[in-house]
Amino acid sequence: MPQYMLAVHHSPDTPQPSPDQMQQAFQQVEAFNAEIRDAGAWVFAGGLHEPSVATVVHGYGDDVVMTDGPFAETKEFLGGFWVIEAPDLDAALAWAAKGSAACMGPVEVRPFQDA
Repeated sequence: MPQYMLAVHHSPDTPQPSPDQMQQAFQQVEAFNAEIRDAGAWVFAGGLHEPSVATVVHGYGDDVVMTDGPFAETKEFLGGFWVIEAPDLDAALAWAAKGSAACMGPVEVRPFQDA
C-alpha cells in the first residue's frame, strides 16, 4: 500500500497558542493518532524541535562539513509529521484533513517514491 507523509508546518508569523490551546491540540492529536492506529494506517509519527537546534551535514567525498542551524533559509519550518499507509491520495488527503483539525494548523501531503 502506498505511504504518505503528512507534514505539519509552522510559521513564526502565526500567533502563539495559549497553554490551554496547546493542551487541546495535544489531546486532539493523541485522539487522531489512536484513530490512525485503529484503522491500520499508522506507520510512524513524531514532533520535531525548532530548526535552531538543527545541524546540516554535507559529505564531500572524504570531507564532511557540518553547519549549525537549518538547511533552508526560511521562516516557516516542519514541526512534526505522520507517515501513513493509504490506498490512494484521496484517502491520504482525508487523513490530512483530520490531522489538520487535530493540530490546528496546515498539513502538507506528499507521497513516498515507489521502491
